[in-house]
Amino acid sequence: MSGPVLLLAALLVPATTALGVALFAARPNLREAVTLLGAATLFLVTVLIARDVFSGGRPELVLAEPFPGVALALAVEPLGMLFALVASTLWIANSVYSIGYMRGNDEKRQTGFYVCFAIALFATMGLAYSKNLLTLFLFYELLTFSTYPLVTHKRDQKAIAAGRVYLLILVSASMLFLLPAILLTGLAAGTFDFRPGGILADRIAPWMAPVLLGFFVFGAAKAAVMPLHRWLPAAMVAPTPVSALLHAVAVVKAGVFVVLKVVLDVFGLDYLEATGAADWLVFVAAFTVVAASVVALFQDDLKRRLAYSTIGQLGYVVLAAALATPASTLGGALHIAAHGVSKITLFFAAGAIYTAAHRTKVSQLDGIGRRMPVTMAAFTLGVLSMIGLPPTIGFASKWFMIGGAVSAGSAVAVAAIVASTVLNALYLLPIVWRAYARPATGPEHGEAPWPAVAALAATGIGTVLLFLFPAVPYELARMAVEARP
Repeated sequence: MSGPVLLLAALLVPATTALGVALFAARPNLREAVTLLGAATLFLVTVLIARDVFSGGRPELVLAEPFPGVALALAVEPLGMLFALVASTLWIANSVYSIGYMRGNDEKRQTGFYVCFAIALFATMGLAYSKNLLTLFLFYELLTFSTYPLVTHKRDQKAIAAGRVYLLILVSASMLFLLPAILLTGLAAGTFDFRPGGILADRIAPWMAPVLLGFFVFGAAKAAVMPLHRWLPAAMVAPTPVSALLHAVAVVKAGVFVVLKVVLDVFGLDYLEATGAADWLVFVAAFTVVAASVVALFQDDLKRRLAYSTIGQLGYVVLAAALATPASTLGGALHIAAHGVSKITLFFAAGAIYTAAHRTKVSQLDGIGRRMPVTMAAFTLGVLSMIGLPPTIGFASKWFMIGGAVSAGSAVAVAAIVASTVLNALYLLPIVWRAYARPATGPEHGEAPWPAVAALAATGIGTVLLFLFPAVPYELARMAVEARP
């Protein structure tokens, strides 16, 4: 199967999955079978595209040309390939988990949930494979609007309020900052196409580069750089599979993917290093990393603690991009995979605890490790990865990021990474300690439904397997960083 055909399939599979789910709305077993088949098929298509990339192929596909010389087009490159692999792999895990969670909690509007989830994956694939800034913007916005019904899934007052915050921040940021940045870049560079090494060198005045970079970073508010982060903890009112989508599969990854993509293929590492245009971003990202970790310390609600953890972890990727060194940027790209598999494990565990024990607070988790041993074992692996300890993939990505900070001579970045690592341990390890060291309280219960437990066990083991066998994400990250015109 040719590269362009595979690219088209990467869009058609989630789109037809959404249609199939809707057609079988009255038959839950078939509806969920379609979801699982769609997720598995997309993963297979993504693996075939990745095989082509590792062989040196770079397939392209023009979707439409609304204006002469301005095309909506797809093109595969290593960073987008990494993002697509993470999203398609985790869609399988999330689909299996969702069956146990949604049925176990007797959630309403399950068909709409699966439809919107598939559309979100359609948008994610388009975003990952975007050939130019205009295509990226189109799919970035589609991702926002396709996930809004998921954030407001419960349709109660809290969910509707959270949805307003979600749309207000994300849409306002993209319209006020991201779209103008894209248009200014096109005018200055004479093209909207991404190019390894960047397209802006010698095309804009030196004073404008940090301003334009700021428009891109804050315009991509899905990266949750402070102060445009409040949508993320607000969205925790959604069901846990939605939280997993927001934090691990697609949404926040879309934000940091845009930041890395712009740094590598719009500005270019050499240009940023030569001009110092990203120096200011080091301080903003470092503040986000540390401040979010401090706030997480004081959150008793488990999902909100994990939400602020995500803000800090995203800050690592932005910080790595701001340092503009090959090592740090490689670590930032690798952290897309590391954070994805680690954070989805933590949210899966939180949802399993809610389903089996109806507990949502950290202070309610005494002794739960003895009642839910599989869930808490996976949670512990996720915790180790978030802190950055071996034998988990979080150690590898953090190793490259701190190495890049040292090579860049940035004491601020080194201090932020070290301080946040300590803070990560302080707000995550007490959860594990409570689960195992304190006596259990409340009514007896066991594990959540088996699909949820199977999914979280798989992703928990995945944090270790990626540490032991990191070749695929590492090579894609390396190729993305080392690509030159």
